[in-house]
Amino acid sequence: MTRDKPLSFLSRRAAFGAAALLCAGIGMQAAAQSPYPSKPVRVVVAFTAGGTTDILARAVTQQLSEKLGQPFVIDNKPGGGGNIGTEFVVRAPADGYTLIVNSVGPMAVNQTLYKNLPYDPLADLVPVVQIADVPNVLVVNPAVPARTLEEFIAYAKANPGKLNYGSTGIGTSSHLSSYMLGKRVGADMLHVPYKGANALNDLLAGRVQFMFATIPSVISHIKAGKLRAIAVSSQKRSRSLPDVPTVAEKGFADFSAGSWFGFFAPKGTPAQVIALLNKSVNDALPPLEAQMIREGADPVGGTPEQFGKFTRQEYEKWKAIVRESGATAE
Repeated sequence: MTRDKPLSFLSRRAAFGAAALLCAGIGMQAAAQSPYPSKPVRVVVAFTAGGTTDILARAVTQQLSEKLGQPFVIDNKPGGGGNIGTEFVVRAPADGYTLIVNSVGPMAVNQTLYKNLPYDPLADLVPVVQIADVPNVLVVNPAVPARTLEEFIAYAKANPGKLNYGSTGIGTSSHLSSYMLGKRVGADMLHVPYKGANALNDLLAGRVQFMFATIPSVISHIKAGKLRAIAVSSQKRSRSLPDVPTVAEKGFADFSAGSWFGFFAPKGTPAQVIALLNKSVNDALPPLEAQMIREGADPVGGTPEQFGKFTRQEYEKWKAIVRESGATAE
């Protein structure tokens, strides 16, 4: 009877190496087959906590966490008009574990507003699903003697240079909505740009006379009588303020300058992940509908293709408006 010869050091090393490769292969295969999501998902918001983007993102991600069994964790990365958080997601791995809830500014305005943007949000991010439309509402301090859009326009034209309007920054939809209205009616009005909520604070104090603001940011002040709602900037009336007419129905048929919000993922994210997220957000919206409308947002939903087409149309629209206004952030 012969006895097996003991393995040499090199033979043993080769055997261990083969076993390690086999285990690694099995591990990779198992990871590839793990259902998504198998770990927490980071959802970037490119603005500060408490703003409209943040509020909508938190409401929807709470539903996603419950439906998909993993935490969807909000990560606020404000700065640069939304560019800092957006670029962070553009550079993130395309594995579905880093997403962004983004809005009209970073996705449709900033490419034109910022001359040296180091990425293309329409090419480097893929649409997942639109969450909501959030019309801007023209609100005035109660000291302004106007209750309708016709009265507001007449007052602005009769008092050239005496009306100041606030905005949340140069090139924001808040700024460009007021610019568009002033341009259309031929009224001379002064733009005073702010950072974030400071614009609303000065409007309430009467230091500026009017502004276009997102409905969620001002709806409580409208209901309390601290601000007067004149018109909304969407093509159809907002379900949140159904008694407030649109600018369009008051004789400006093509006036549309609202905000919107939705999920995007890094380019290259697997199609099955996009499909699952799209379905999950669409399923999450009906339970949130009453709350969203009460707070000033109109739920949307839909397919990634619909959202992608809409985003491209918004980019083309705002590109023309930004160029006409001469607004620049640099």
